[in-house]
Amino acid sequence: MLLEILISALLLVGSFFLLVGSIGLGRLPDCFMRLHGPTKSTTLGVGGMLLAAVLSSIPDGLSLREMLIALFLFITAPVSAYLIGQAGLRRRLPSRAPLPEDFPD
Repeated sequence: MLLEILISALLLVGSFFLLVGSIGLGRLPDCFMRLHGPTKSTTLGVGGMLLAAVLSSIPDGLSLREMLIALFLFITAPVSAYLIGQAGLRRRLPSRAPLPEDFPD
């Protein structure tokens, strides 16, 4: 019973983070701000769902497949965000984020 509650909670938390990341990807105004949706919250959402899948496989034997997927996701998401950010900087894409020199002293 406790394991089922924990799995359900992880699925709900993962779904929430996936929803927030997807909304952020669609609503944020420029490329640099849109990087936060898929790299931060969506990674946490998929990680929560994969952890729920690992916990649900405990009665049948621990499954390493979901753990490897989560490890791959947590390694590749920051690298891809870095490469997309660098490509945006090299192409001189405009950003609507306030820069430090825009703030008054």
